Amino acid sequence: MDDLKRIARHAMRERGLLPDFSAEALAQTSSLNAPARIEGPGIRDLRGLLWASIDNDDSQDLDQLSVAAPLPDGTVKILVAIADVDAVVGIGSAIDEHARTNTTSVYTAAQIFPMLPEKLSTNLTSLADGKDRVSVVIEMTIDGNGAVTGSDIYQAAVRNRAKLAYNSVAAWLDGTAPAPAPVAGVPGMDQQIRTQDKVAQSLKRVRRERGALTLETIEARAVFERGMLSDLRADEGNRAKDLIEDFMVAANGVVARYLESQGLPSLRRVLRTPERWNRIVAMASEAGEHLPSTPDPVALNAFLAKRRAADPERFPDLSLCVVKLLGRGEYALKQAGQEAPGHFGLAVSDYTHSTAPNRRFPDLMTQRLLKSALHGAKLPYSIDELTTLARHCTEQQVNADKVERSVRKSAAALLLAPKVGQRFDAMVTGASSKGTWVRISRVAPPGASGDFLRGAPVTEPVAEGRVIRGYEGLDVGDRVRVELVQTDATRGFIDFAAV
Repeated sequence: MDDLKRIARHAMRERGLLPDFSAEALAQTSSLNAPARIEGPGIRDLRGLLWASIDNDDSQDLDQLSVAAPLPDGTVKILVAIADVDAVVGIGSAIDEHARTNTTSVYTAAQIFPMLPEKLSTNLTSLADGKDRVSVVIEMTIDGNGAVTGSDIYQAAVRNRAKLAYNSVAAWLDGTAPAPAPVAGVPGMDQQIRTQDKVAQSLKRVRRERGALTLETIEARAVFERGMLSDLRADEGNRAKDLIEDFMVAANGVVARYLESQGLPSLRRVLRTPERWNRIVAMASEAGEHLPSTPDPVALNAFLAKRRAADPERFPDLSLCVVKLLGRGEYALKQAGQEAPGHFGLAVSDYTHSTAPNRRFPDLMTQRLLKSALHGAKLPYSIDELTTLARHCTEQQVNADKVERSVRKSAAALLLAPKVGQRFDAMVTGASSKGTWVRISRVAPPGASGDFLRGAPVTEPVAEGRVIRGYEGLDVGDRVRVELVQTDATRGFIDFAAV
């Protein structure tokens, strides 16, 4: 474990990310001993509502709460409360400078490198269970067809009545487990979450009709036993994660449009039209389906829905290929009145990041822009600063992703070291002049025939490596049999040869 932490810290520095807070930031943190005041001009008191958080089981840096309020006409008000981090972290402060440098929390298999000191992100600026906190509330009125018919943004005092976890909430909503204790223990919370789930599904239905992509990628989550890394287990999506995603997409759209209506600039999160659309078309053709020659999210989503129904076991592999071929998202400055690219994957034209200010600097920047509009104050950043920061946040997000992937590979290399010489079923996840990469999905026992590869269960760990021999002619989405040649945990290398 110590070796993995050392590897993670080296990877952070190598990518221009700070693994530690400065002495000034630590001194400032020590001087902060209370959350922001919950009273002040324009701050509403909404602590009596049935607010709840839904996040990972072990998450303490809680950025958002939600609550539903059904109205007599059949519409539902959804309120999303966002932690008011700006109320504690002053712009230009030592803590803010660290956040501005890294721009994001980095979650590695060895340790978490938080964007803000944990005293803040998991306590003073967290919407923690049972605590009174000031927040920025994004209010949305949603009709029975899943359309946002009205919205408002304001500050309010809130209290988290139930700290919930994705997996247990999803199991309960799916009818495979009883209600989690925090749901059962708060009168009215069960109906509250079911109402939120119903509204979230209507929002999702509308986005899918517009071409929002239905994807199921398998993320690797580190598992520890007695402080030692024991596995990299697949962390899959579920109904509760979808609920939060649907609310956050809608809320981020409201924020983007609000800033536009106020004549203010915004930092948009965009995903441009995919450059490798031709490869996506080819993959569809190989599956017996047709896609148009020009990028079309509605047609792509229809293809994905068919493949999910036809081959659910391998759909995560297809999803990963599509994600790789779509390319990276980026941050882009949008000034009021100017055109800006939308988000191809979400099928939305107005989209910012505003709902995770404890974990992402663009969200904290957006919060400051919002508060300047709410209070009629001067903009916290100049246009030149916003342009520079958009580019910097994009670059650092890429660097953070590379650190997480690198440490994940180092962790996988440690776990796979005893398996050198074994053969695996794999899928090509990357192919360029820089190399060819595969993700292994099944382990073939010694002497197994090709029949083993059909219908075998997925085994752990989830791992990706480079093909150093036999990669000629391989492209993203191809399936191939590989043999593990060598591993190097220090460099995060997992090398395969195509068999």
